[in-house]
Amino acid sequence: MLEKITVVGAGHVGETLAIQLAKEGLARQVVVVDILEGIPQGKALDMFESGPVDGFDTQVIGTNSYAEAKDSELVVITAGVPRKPGMSRDDLLATNADIVRSVAEGVRKACPKAIVIVVSNPLDVMCYVTKETTKFPANRVFGMAGVLDTARFRTFIAERLKVSVEDIQTLVLGGHGDTMVPLTSYTCISGIPLTQFLDQQEIDGLIERTRKGGAEIVGYLKTGSAYYAPSAAVVQMVKAIVQDKKRILPCAAWMEGQYGIKDTYLGVPCKLGRGGIEQIVEVQLTDDERAALNKSAEHVRSTIAALKELKR
Repeated sequence: MLEKITVVGAGHVGETLAIQLAKEGLARQVVVVDILEGIPQGKALDMFESGPVDGFDTQVIGTNSYAEAKDSELVVITAGVPRKPGMSRDDLLATNADIVRSVAEGVRKACPKAIVIVVSNPLDVMCYVTKETTKFPANRVFGMAGVLDTARFRTFIAERLKVSVEDIQTLVLGGHGDTMVPLTSYTCISGIPLTQFLDQQEIDGLIERTRKGGAEIVGYLKTGSAYYAPSAAVVQMVKAIVQDKKRILPCAAWMEGQYGIKDTYLGVPCKLGRGGIEQIVEVQLTDDERAALNKSAEHVRSTIAALKELKR
């Protein structure tokens, strides 16, 4: 258990994440920071008052400043504007970059030793903004994307095959968007390759639905984006860190030559423990998967370059 975890952003993702962290007992305090006066305070008090019923003692605190977040060991950034129907994650670039840059500056001052998990979109680029602003080591700044994308792929496979999601193992790498790379070669059902259940056309359909998984939800909601599955994905990552579980989970990590890719954030398998990302795990890829991963990395690089142009 940590002394303090801070969630920045009291929107749907932030509030759902905060109550899940409290229920899991992963910190003595969960601090929710948001710029809207009264919103984090009210939501946090409501969560805290559910403790006697749900059986947790974690104190949930809402605030408009980073004073209450001081010395948090782990910070999750969810702040930002959500997508609307027809928007890509990249359409949020300029607005959310300004928001995340401001948040990262607050985190840098209040929580200089924190591990930071970024959830704000466009995810990979917001990780870059956070790292550049905080100047934290790369192993302490990374993003939640691959766990969510992998969960969606597993969900769609289970639905199609009418089997338990617990029996499906897979990995989704690459950027968090239309260029993500579900690894068919590492996808199996209780050790049985997916290709023994479905033909390539059916698999391609599931891959495409996974890539559009977030947009599908936005299309239904109209005025918001997904929050239950993203929050659950962050909790899995936080548990791996707090409990030093050394889990291998796909995260948006800063690449320094792994997979032949440098100077960009990209979703790859990572070992998570109390040190944050303790290792980037390199797996063998097919030629098609490697080409797709390189294409995804180039898309993230081009989006980072576009952001740099906007700053000039």
